[in-house]
Amino acid sequence: MYKVTYSVLRDAKEAEDAAQETFLQIYKSLPDYRHQGLKTWITRIALHKAIDAKRRRDRLREHPVDYDNVLSITPAQDEDVLHGVIRRDRRDRLWQEVESLPSVHREVVVAFYLEQKNYEQIAAEHGITLKTVESRLYRARNWIRTHWKEEEWL
Repeated sequence: MYKVTYSVLRDAKEAEDAAQETFLQIYKSLPDYRHQGLKTWITRIALHKAIDAKRRRDRLREHPVDYDNVLSITPAQDEDVLHGVIRRDRRDRLWQEVESLPSVHREVVVAFYLEQKNYEQIAAEHGITLKTVESRLYRARNWIRTHWKEEEWL
């Protein structure tokens, strides 16, 4: 059973866990066994448990890191380093998202929010009217609301 689970998971600890779950499943399913091909039946159960474990592992990798939880369980001396890492990670993710904005929106968002420029400065630099700046910021905010997932930024 361990060989089968390890062939799918490629991790010793996870393979051991999946093999243990296999034993439990075999015990629960023994009344349903039809007395044909015991080795095949056990191998299929082990294979399915390993595939389930791999899917769970892959789903966990897709979830964003809960930084508040990480900070709450770290020792105090590591917090400064951890805060720096988290801050850099958030900044890098923000820049990636800003780069995904359409160029018209990106210019005004960067100028207004990141460079802290007012509408008049943005209008003068880009050679556009104040109403155009307002309109582009409005559209940029709407684009961000529809394309960025709120839970990633909480």
